[in-house]
Amino acid sequence: MPREKEEIEQLLERVTGELLDHLLIESIQQNEPVKVRKFPKPWLLLGAGNYAAVFSHPSYAGYAVKVYAPGRPGLEEEAEVYRRLGNHHSYSECYHEGPNFLLLKRLNGVTIYNCIKRGIPITDQAIEDIDFALDYARTRGLQPHDVHGKNVMILGGRGLIVDVSDFLKQEDCRMWKDFKKAYYRLYRPVASRWMFPVPGRVLEIVRKGYQIWRRHRKR
Repeated sequence: MPREKEEIEQLLERVTGELLDHLLIESIQQNEPVKVRKFPKPWLLLGAGNYAAVFSHPSYAGYAVKVYAPGRPGLEEEAEVYRRLGNHHSYSECYHEGPNFLLLKRLNGVTIYNCIKRGIPITDQAIEDIDFALDYARTRGLQPHDVHGKNVMILGGRGLIVDVSDFLKQEDCRMWKDFKKAYYRLYRPVASRWMFPVPGRVLEIVRKGYQIWRRHRKR
């Protein structure tokens, strides 16, 4: 534990004195991922969501730094979600809350979105793991929201939930239910016979089409 505390303190110094000083993130469209225009070496960009971008440093491989784009809300809410979740094997942990960033435990794995894109099999166990993790979140007074293929991972056949930033929202969200329907009705019958990578442009067409369908369904 003392070594972990020392590592966190050292990493925080690099975040505040190195990463943030040379980082440029922009939020162009509300429902699209933020754009990372610039970040310093040797930092690595792990991914970008609608609110923030996530980075890691090669010398601190067990940690991830989630930096919120200017003007994007939700940091305090996400930190509260992690406080409620505590230590759970299917979720990350928050080690530090900064003014515009969170220092998190890094989850390694491949997102379900990238599994489909690369032709990597998705296991029933991973789907069940995510279901159990979402049920656990509900017991902590949370309402799982925005759970989809880019926000869940598979590691060793087990499911992990990467993004919990919207779990304080109270309205019902059917995204995971819709994904499971597609998984059991479409993916499994095909994957049981053959596996093949799906081009990213095809997945983006499906994603955009799903967004349009959701908007029409809400009317």
